[in-house]
Amino acid sequence: MTLSELVPVLQGLSRADKLHVIQVLAMDVAREESGDEIVADQCYPLWSPYESFDGAATLLEMLNKEQAV
Repeated sequence: MTLSELVPVLQGLSRADKLHVIQVLAMDVAREESGDEIVADQCYPLWSPYESFDGAATLLEMLNKEQAV
């Protein structure tokens, strides 16, 4: 099936089905780029600024320097 044949079919889908197609395609592209597959129900590390005290101290120092000028 060519893209010109596929687009009208996709446009005819419900909103939920369109979102599912987007999700499937995004996962497929990510898998191709990384070579790793994201597995459901598995934990992955995620950085968060929560309890990032060194970063907060650096930001406060920069703000204090800016206010002093």
